[in-house]
Amino acid sequence: MRRSRLLALLISSFLLWEIAAADDWHYSDVKKIVAVGDVHGAYDALISTLLFSDVIDRNLAWVGGPAHLVFTGDILDRGPESRLVMDLIIRLEQEAPLSGGKVHLLLGNHEVMNLIGDLRYVAKAEYAAFLDLESAEERELWYEHFRAGKPDGIDESIVRREFDDKAPPGYFAHRRAFRHDGSYGKWLLDKPLMIVINDTLFVHGGVPPYVAEHGLAGVNIELKKNLYDYVTTRATLEDAAVISPVDRFKEIPPMIVQKNQAGQIADEFFNDMLNILGLGKSPLYNSAGPTWYRGTATCNNLVEGDLLSSAFSKVGAKRVVMGHTSTITRQVQQRMNGRVVEIDTGMLKASYEGSGNALIIEGSELSVVNEDGRTDLSPIDAPMRVGHPSIDINDEAMAEILMHGDIAELSDGGTEWRPVQVSTDELSVVAYFREHSGDQHNAPELAAYKLDRMLQLGMVPATVRREIAGTKGTLQFVPAGTMTELERVTTGKGAYAPCSTAKQTGAMHVFDTLINNSARTPSSMLYGREDFALVLVDNDQSFGATPARPVYLEDIELAVGDQWLSALSELNDETLRAELGDVLDDDRLAALGARRDALLNGSKAPILGGNPE
Repeated sequence: MRRSRLLALLISSFLLWEIAAADDWHYSDVKKIVAVGDVHGAYDALISTLLFSDVIDRNLAWVGGPAHLVFTGDILDRGPESRLVMDLIIRLEQEAPLSGGKVHLLLGNHEVMNLIGDLRYVAKAEYAAFLDLESAEERELWYEHFRAGKPDGIDESIVRREFDDKAPPGYFAHRRAFRHDGSYGKWLLDKPLMIVINDTLFVHGGVPPYVAEHGLAGVNIELKKNLYDYVTTRATLEDAAVISPVDRFKEIPPMIVQKNQAGQIADEFFNDMLNILGLGKSPLYNSAGPTWYRGTATCNNLVEGDLLSSAFSKVGAKRVVMGHTSTITRQVQQRMNGRVVEIDTGMLKASYEGSGNALIIEGSELSVVNEDGRTDLSPIDAPMRVGHPSIDINDEAMAEILMHGDIAELSDGGTEWRPVQVSTDELSVVAYFREHSGDQHNAPELAAYKLDRMLQLGMVPATVRREIAGTKGTLQFVPAGTMTELERVTTGKGAYAPCSTAKQTGAMHVFDTLINNSARTPSSMLYGREDFALVLVDNDQSFGATPARPVYLEDIELAVGDQWLSALSELNDETLRAELGDVLDDDRLAALGARRDALLNGSKAPILGGNPE
């Protein structure tokens, strides 16, 4: 009972401190901000990046004056020198205020994982960095606890190898350091998940619906309270040897169930075991929370923009800077009309083949400095790559390959589409060729592609006019290794897609309404097997000369939010005729304009949904 009261007092004190420190989530009138993403123990690359950002000198001392240095999380895991990174940040935190500056560390999913005992990505070298704090007696004590949980008669050498594999040298000192009362755990538990400096929101993963609903207080108090409760409850159970530091985060729930069924949980710890089960289900530990969410980095503005606007309104920001999802170019990127800036450039070369980069914000100007000393860089626009993961081939380059590459027939299947191989000296891709039929002035497949790019939807793959062996038609890139909507649904895959499949489908419904696609089927909806980005093919039955909705959408409520309304309003008749007059006749253009007007004048529904974990 005394222990429970003490724990409650500690939690209450923690919450009172958090509430008192609420002003630390907002900072204004900051002249220079330097933001660094996802270090992952890449100490040398970090030092070079900070040197060229003019916040430290060759002696690694703070020289940034009143600048604010922001780390958007994931300073840990994978890289060998995470402890050195933490020690540097701790020292700079102390030095910066002496000249009016400030260092902010935000919690990323990897900091949270280390705190709760989810150690999937901790490198052996990270454990080894704590060897000086670990005794042989400590290791042997926990080995005996580990062995006691194994069946009788199992070979001792097998148990020992399993133990050493799960708990390499330095492991237990590492775990003690990340407890709530450990040197690094106490430090990390003091950090927020999100802050706003001037008009910019900084966060690790992204801006999920939780932020739009709960704001900074909900994130930095409620989610942090859950984290603190989990870490302290786990420590209580470890101190009583009910569980072990070797027991990982995802191993604990089934272990609790098993021990409960076997009657192995003492009454005084039963509530703690139940609590840790509930605490482990927090959004903080899955894609519904701001440390794991990838929708901001992977969805387009039409899919995600309304949610982002709602979140900005809630927290008082106009832009978000974030890490977590490595940019495909390994450069600092901006998207959604500059409202999103992505700064995870894969600093840890061994894992991500990137480099260190820092985003510099001075007033309204954004610039980039990299670890090689280049200071003439700026955030680049995130390239569009529909159905193609290559760093080197963007959307325009793919269209050029289709237009000018060498053609080789793959088969003569007698189908409406003919698969061909298109090759250049550097690359070969598969594409489908559709022969023009009837009025060659109308090319619905090409019109769908062009309209998609006008909207910046990014779902229709690169499509061009092409003449093959004297036959004129349309040539469309076909992404390799995709699955159809039917396969996705029947296999249950894509439930945790980086960009919600439900939200992508909602955008498809609006697009199909606009283009009057009466032939959409599950086979014309393709998904990448890793990112589950939706690719729309077979749009040849689109752009009928009618203002009506496609039959399959008659009973579906369309999610036409503010971003859709803004994009549609830019498609005035003059613009449509200038951009699509070569692929649609007057009647089809007029019908397209009528469907646009119907969407503009219809009801709208904000898009705030996301995938649960």
